Amino acid sequence: MTCPLCASDAPLSAFPVPGGPADASVDICATCAAQIDGTPDENHWRGLASSMWSEDVAVQVLSARMLKRLGTPWAQDLLDQLYLDEDTQVWVDNVAAASQHKDANGATLEQGDTVVLIKDLPVKGAGFTAKRGTAVRGISLVPDNPEHIEGRVEGQRIVILTQFVKKK
Repeated sequence: MTCPLCASDAPLSAFPVPGGPADASVDICATCAAQIDGTPDENHWRGLASSMWSEDVAVQVLSARMLKRLGTPWAQDLLDQLYLDEDTQVWVDNVAAASQHKDANGATLEQGDTVVLIKDLPVKGAGFTAKRGTAVRGISLVPDNPEHIEGRVEGQRIVILTQFVKKK
């Protein structure tokens, strides 16, 4: 089979394309899959000049994302030529940013994680103490402060400092 990104003849496997439809994926070669997640070899991606015009929207999205990531003059020239409809451009730009929220051990915290308190915490204004070992399920990240998360303890929604939790 021919890889839609690099045009090489190789076995293909499904590669998810996040940020758009839930089940969106493209069948690509192992070399492309490894370089999307790792260090890209500029010469391998010369096939993007044709794949960016694919009728498959997921292929267009992957092509545009790789052209942005390469950042070479030829890739920038191709990006300048590329026209995407508004919905496709939103999908290209919808890449999850790496979370800056870290627990006491340095593990990255994500929206919806479960954490455990590592210290008794007096809750101001609520009149109780959140005890060490309490599990806080389905946390929310405070977007503008990587040292704060929100969670529900004893029925109260509270702000918790990330230095006092560990990811479960």
